[in-house]
Amino acid sequence: MKRIEPRPGQESVWDYPRPPRLESTSKLVEVFFNGHKIADSRRAKRVLETSHPPTFYIPAEDVDWAYLAQSAHRTVCEFKGVARYHSLVDGDRESLDAAWSYPDPVPEFESIRDHLAFYPSRVEACYVDGERVEAQEGDFYGGWITSEIVGPFKGGSGTWGW
Repeated sequence: MKRIEPRPGQESVWDYPRPPRLESTSKLVEVFFNGHKIADSRRAKRVLETSHPPTFYIPAEDVDWAYLAQSAHRTVCEFKGVARYHSLVDGDRESLDAAWSYPDPVPEFESIRDHLAFYPSRVEACYVDGERVEAQEGDFYGGWITSEIVGPFKGGSGTWGW
């Protein structure tokens, strides 16, 4: 693994901290599923963690809940707490566990309560300020890759031992 040196205006995921940092962004964050805009916000939060592209958490009031169904799936993050998952459903189209939230996050991540994160690979498209996002390989972290972010990124096959 060799760190990619960021150019001006770029961030290296290898400069992100561990434990992760949470920061607000005013960039336009959009999520689409089956031709519908599911989320639209300029009030998202970014979670930045070493070796991973940012994960965007969108305020619940900026999400169209008509397409979301709560899932029985749960996971535990050592930094944020217990995650609850949500599937996207529109007619005969379904994307299982496409989004997650932390209804009772640990105190350090209290500001993502009532926010949802979406896996870019499980929706039609995600955008940050009009740029289409590339999904982080492996789907474990749900990172959003844009031209502002350089890696290499952990998550894909063969990267767990880094």
